[in-house]
Amino acid sequence: MEGRDKSGLTLRELRDLPVTQLRAVGPKLSEQLGEMGIATVLDLIEHYPRRYHDRTNVQEIAQLKPDEEATVTGRIKKVSLRRPPRRRPIVEMELFDGTSYLKLTFFNQEYRGKIPENTEVSVFGRPAINRGRLQMINPAVDILEKVGEPFTGVLLPIYPQSGKAGIHSWQIRKLVSGALKRCEERSFYDPLEKEWLQTYDLVGRATAYNDIHRPDKIDEVFRARKRLTFDEFMRMQLALVARKRAIERESSGLSHRIDGELVPNFIKNLPFALTKDQERVIDEVFSDMASPGPMHRLLQGEVGSGKTVVALAALLLAVQGGHQGAFMAPTEVLAEQHALTLRALVGALRIDEPGSLLGERPVGISLLTNKTTAAQRRQITEGLSTGVVDIVVGTHALIYDGIEFSRLGAIVIDEQHRFGVEQRDLLRGKGNEPDVLVMTATPIPRTAAMLIYGDLDKSELRSLPAGRSPITTKIVGPSSLERGEVYEVLKEEVKMGRQAFVICALVEGSEKLEAKAATEEFDRLGREELSGLRLGLLHGQMPSADKESVMQEFRNGVLDVLVATTVVEVGVDIPNATIMIIEDADRFGLLQLHQLRGRIGRGVHASQCFLLAEPSTSEGQARLEAMCESTDGFELAEKDLEIRGSGAVFGERQSGFTDLKLGRLPRDEPVVIAARQIAEDILNSDPNLSHHTHLREEVEDLLGDSVDFLFKI
Repeated sequence: MEGRDKSGLTLRELRDLPVTQLRAVGPKLSEQLGEMGIATVLDLIEHYPRRYHDRTNVQEIAQLKPDEEATVTGRIKKVSLRRPPRRRPIVEMELFDGTSYLKLTFFNQEYRGKIPENTEVSVFGRPAINRGRLQMINPAVDILEKVGEPFTGVLLPIYPQSGKAGIHSWQIRKLVSGALKRCEERSFYDPLEKEWLQTYDLVGRATAYNDIHRPDKIDEVFRARKRLTFDEFMRMQLALVARKRAIERESSGLSHRIDGELVPNFIKNLPFALTKDQERVIDEVFSDMASPGPMHRLLQGEVGSGKTVVALAALLLAVQGGHQGAFMAPTEVLAEQHALTLRALVGALRIDEPGSLLGERPVGISLLTNKTTAAQRRQITEGLSTGVVDIVVGTHALIYDGIEFSRLGAIVIDEQHRFGVEQRDLLRGKGNEPDVLVMTATPIPRTAAMLIYGDLDKSELRSLPAGRSPITTKIVGPSSLERGEVYEVLKEEVKMGRQAFVICALVEGSEKLEAKAATEEFDRLGREELSGLRLGLLHGQMPSADKESVMQEFRNGVLDVLVATTVVEVGVDIPNATIMIIEDADRFGLLQLHQLRGRIGRGVHASQCFLLAEPSTSEGQARLEAMCESTDGFELAEKDLEIRGSGAVFGERQSGFTDLKLGRLPRDEPVVIAARQIAEDILNSDPNLSHHTHLREEVEDLLGDSVDFLFKI
């Protein structure tokens, strides 16, 4: 049985070994590999095959059927390049499999013309009939072997390649094979003990690297991927578990007192009863805040589940004990909404103030954003430094120099994925280890949360307050008749005194284009479908004062319809809104659609969401169908993970984690759980990783920084 190899090559050694140390890599090839992100031997070995070509199951050209995707293998013949006037260059070639020919045509891919004749390739594409014969247009091409190079083996690894860099799969295959042969003498360092390999049915690291690149059977590929995926997750879990323990070990936070009248009075005077979920989460938060260590808790809540009430209860607990609270939101619109909500919920609550003439004063809540006037800013800054301001709600303005707190005790960060870790730490640094509650209305799948937020305790709000209206969701096609029917429904709702949202599609990467699209739709609707109604326009390019004015008019019922971009995605609470129309809905992410839909259904009237779309991809169609099937954000989060994969999820962390090379969720959920257990076992017996120095190096390289803080005893 394989076991832990303490003397083998470490990943750090391979990372520090330039790819130029390989005999076959000269300056030119090194430069080409660099364009593909391959600079070291480790980069090369972890440039994994994207698929495998099974030579035992080759489809013949004669068997191809029009419009059915297929993979065929053969040798290139008759390569030609044409440059039609004022048109893209065209490369044409013939693929010959020994019995039949298939025409291949490439538009605007001039580099294809450099493939030598008689090169063996694998071609994937959709054949079509052109002038009586089959051809493929712009198929995927993998070069299987160099001219004259003998081919051996049943399973041929196909690597990600680069036509721009001029590197082909066969070249990468040859380089990887050479690198693995150089590693055979010492093999690979393996951090896992024999019993762990047996318990979790894992192969050794050396076997995994060999089998993923040079398999004899497909089962070997599966085993290799499992082990290398396990290593990816284990390094992440080690970093997260170590970070959580370091925070608990190093920090001496505030022990907020639970007794007092402020919080009980707040809960007693609420105009509604708390849900069971809210009661449970408030208990979890208060337990953290009463303990000597600082709270680091993530609150996930369904859209409209009442996260703000929980957040305010936490802030008031801090205020009750003589401390201050800070509530940071990512946008001015959201910060303003939160300030209005907090002031309304606090109402006439008063704070004991020994020494004052009256003995008590109102809870001081201030709003600080970039548009706060200089005079207001001076007043708020002074109030924070003297303690007169108990709770400040704001945007990034809260972390600016010059903002100092008298006794900051609790922090709430809303829509935390829009802030980086550095911004969060800057706000924390304005107090002496204040308690931190981060919130999101974007539910995170359970396994993903283990990876992304494994250093935080977690709470969930799943149930909605009583009295919420149901929301029906419908996909609407592009026909003018269907669209017309939707706007007729909207006008009928307006006649009954209701309001509506019309959301313009997100144009990625350009807020200006987004604003233009919203403005054009606003003008068009005012002339056509919604002529005669009171329309408002809201987008991110508007001056802050104009945005606030429009939102206030919509809240007060002065406007019937708000035409907007995703600036209303979170935090906008309009109980009277019952219609949501989302243009080009297939361009939005699933959870973004769910967030937008959450702007309606907040009152007692039944609500409707219309997804106007003509999806061009199966993924887009799947998102829309999921929206119609469920209103449960946690269920949709799992579906979103299934549709998109984990890449997009990890992109929200902003903490130094690199993209997974092999790991995928939810497919690898059992591997994640196993990796978490081993990470905890390792740190239980070796908290400083002093007996796992090479594994500590792997964690360090993952984070891209020193990990002394994590393992300091």
